Amino acid sequence: MEKINIVNAGQEHLVYVPEIEAAIIEASKVKGTGLAKRTKEYLTQKIIEGKAVIGLTKSGKFAGFCYIECWGHKKFVANSGLIVMDEYRGMGLAMKIKQKAFKLSRKLFPDAKIFGLTTSLAVMKINSALGYKPVTFSELTDDEEFWKGCQTCSYYDVLFRTNRMHCLCTGMLFDPVKDEKGWIINKSLKKNGKIIKKTGKELIELISKNRRKQTHNYA
Repeated sequence: MEKINIVNAGQEHLVYVPEIEAAIIEASKVKGTGLAKRTKEYLTQKIIEGKAVIGLTKSGKFAGFCYIECWGHKKFVANSGLIVMDEYRGMGLAMKIKQKAFKLSRKLFPDAKIFGLTTSLAVMKINSALGYKPVTFSELTDDEEFWKGCQTCSYYDVLFRTNRMHCLCTGMLFDPVKDEKGWIINKSLKKNGKIIKKTGKELIELISKNRRKQTHNYA
């Protein structure tokens, strides 16, 4: 099996758009995926904007893809359209692609909440590993354009009938603020489990240090 490289997609990867579109359309037909269809024009735009990652073999064969969407004035970000070609499944490729997309999202939109809707247990496990938590739909973006995108999903009728309160998909959310607070608390713990009280200045210094470290890691 050839080595698969996962990279941020650029204009040199536009030749793969027809193949990506076809793969997403086929996957959207499979019961249990909850994957929305996307046009060639939409996928092309994501690649040109630098909001997509792609997996390719050494010989240039398409293996997988994921793109980034922004909602609610960039307060919310979604890593969508995760796809892995059949012959490359079972290799942990989905996790690697999602991780690359997650890092790109954190680099481009460090203050945004990252969320997703999925019926896939495998994707839920990946999201959990990245720090996502299950949430109600009310905690997700209220951007109407996002919810319109669900119309191409086979489960949209459930979402529509329940006034966006319920669906077969599970909502998951990564909140950078909560994640950062958790990091600060863990950083403040002594070995005996007691929390060291810190001044506001010390907390700001810890947050700044953490963000500089994250920026370096996502570069």
